[in-house]
Amino acid sequence: MSPVPVVTVVRTSTANLASVLAGFEGLGCRVRTTASPEGVAKAERLVLPGVGAFAAARRAIASHGLADGLRDRIEAGRPTLGICLGMQLMAQGSEEAPGEPGLGVIDGIVEGYDSGDGWRVPQMGWNRVFPADGCAIVPSGYAYFANSYRLTEAPAGWQPVWCEYAGRFLAAVERGVVVGCQFHPELSGAYGRALLTRWLEA
Repeated sequence: MSPVPVVTVVRTSTANLASVLAGFEGLGCRVRTTASPEGVAKAERLVLPGVGAFAAARRAIASHGLADGLRDRIEAGRPTLGICLGMQLMAQGSEEAPGEPGLGVIDGIVEGYDSGDGWRVPQMGWNRVFPADGCAIVPSGYAYFANSYRLTEAPAGWQPVWCEYAGRFLAAVERGVVVGCQFHPELSGAYGRALLTRWLEA
């Protein structure tokens, strides 16, 4: 009998924890939450979720002393999944909060959409994602997005997953079992369940 996967979700105070917890519980996982450096360090599989403002989430991470532990586990290639704002926090910074540093594990600054030409901002709804050759966890398909900011350049050392909305941008990145998703896999139906299952089994 296979062991039940244990997933730890970081409490950033800016995340919709209920949907993330429900998504993993629906896959039969044991789910925990943490806001401690020890919890981040010891987690078998860690999820960094987030919605809302970059600065508020980054300051919450700093106030709990989590930044170094998050960087360490990502650099060590330990199973970590950043969702929506959680992926953006992995970057060097964001136009949304000039001067507020991100975790810096993904090269690049998160940019706002150009709302000209009739594009609705934030992007809300389903959109097609296209993984590059070499992606093992994020499949091709339709995912659910809710975002006003995004990364537009493929960072060195990461496999990119692309999407088109007011121009090309990164729907996700992966490096081994470290994955960042700009979309919400926990809200993406069968597609999202397939992605989360791949990540759990990787």
